[in-house]
Amino acid sequence: MRLNASAPPPPTAPHRLPLVLTAVLMLVGGLLLALPDRAGAAVDVLISQGRPATSSSVEDSTFGPEKAFDGVSTTRWASAEGIDPQWIRVDLGPSATVSRVKLVWEVAYAKAYRVEISADGTTWTSLATESAGNGGTDDWTGLTGTGRYLRVYGTARGTPYGYSLYTVEVYGTAGTTPPPTGAFTVVAAGDIAAQCTASSSSCAHPKTAALAQRIAPSFYLTMGDNQYDDARLSDFRNYYDKTWGAFKAQTRPVPGNHESYDPAGAFAGYKSYFGAIAYPQGKPYYSYDQGNWHFIALDSNSFDDAAQIQWLKDDLARNTKGCVAAYFHHPLYSSGGHGNDPVSKPVWQILYGAKADLVLNGHDHHYERFARQNPSGQAAFDGIVEIVGGMGGAEPYAIETVQPNSQKRISGPYGVLKLDFTDTTYTWQYVGVDNQVKDTGPTYTCH
Repeated sequence: MRLNASAPPPPTAPHRLPLVLTAVLMLVGGLLLALPDRAGAAVDVLISQGRPATSSSVEDSTFGPEKAFDGVSTTRWASAEGIDPQWIRVDLGPSATVSRVKLVWEVAYAKAYRVEISADGTTWTSLATESAGNGGTDDWTGLTGTGRYLRVYGTARGTPYGYSLYTVEVYGTAGTTPPPTGAFTVVAAGDIAAQCTASSSSCAHPKTAALAQRIAPSFYLTMGDNQYDDARLSDFRNYYDKTWGAFKAQTRPVPGNHESYDPAGAFAGYKSYFGAIAYPQGKPYYSYDQGNWHFIALDSNSFDDAAQIQWLKDDLARNTKGCVAAYFHHPLYSSGGHGNDPVSKPVWQILYGAKADLVLNGHDHHYERFARQNPSGQAAFDGIVEIVGGMGGAEPYAIETVQPNSQKRISGPYGVLKLDFTDTTYTWQYVGVDNQVKDTGPTYTCH
């Protein structure tokens, strides 16, 4: 416990009061001169309350990272139990200056941790280090740091539990750039419902569905192969509906190749199960807006359909939003078993020409993120970020041939994409069914 407070002097006899007052004033003045960080703390401005927050894990959705920044002393963030390290991060806006950080720990405190700051969420600079923490309140003053993101990075727990903070208060000066607005979260996954149920411990889609619900996003989107093996209506009802079906009304799906295998006719079960949710504009491709984002859901089984291609061009021409994300099943680039799928290249060319920002895919059963690249696979500042998120429940595929511009690949742990959007930026985490963050993407600004 770090407390920056001085105890009052003991009572004195009345006839000595002027002398005592003089001594006290001299003492306080000397302390203020000797400890400028304590003096400055009184005028520090709270800049973290209500800001977007993320964390390495949560115990459950009741204890999300935003609880540490909501200004309510009785709510808290709690990580998964028994695992080191863990962290909680807040977005302070561009070029914030930090002078003080106050932490109020719950019973599950950190014995060792660092307070760090970063301009980009990737490279971190330490502001303060604790190696013998004992919980309670830690008040770090006299700090000097500038950046956008601040995190508390716990390296050793003080109890057998996890890490839990009632409050993280960051003081200083906010950046001159207006803070991001229109923040919202989306959960995404592809390749989801194998023909199994929660009665089997190896069945993954009940676990990814539970994780998706804990995150509690604004909506869910799927990148195809929602139901295995042939996506019959009976299979949707027996498997997908028992898990991901719990939030069907909030889901914006697209079909994969397995939806086309239905013996009753291509997409018959898919269309019957989702209805207008998957066909809001009468076709298996559609678009919608959220905040300053325009989302485009496409059917990559029919990228040779001239009607869909013309619709895409017209839709992009009508778009008035500043940021664009598209999602479909077959990835143009992938390091997995299916590999690169050139069927998607003409669509990439259209999206690239319209300055689209993000493409989400499934098909290969692994997680992978790529740096910004153009349709020819060349690194480009104005390129599109592609994420493969095919770990929703189907059997994982091995990584086979690593593609240029591939930055991170994970095969094995099932999970979902947690995507965080603002009116001008986007970032994401790949979260495993164990509530652990397996990867955190950079924060990008829209084109």
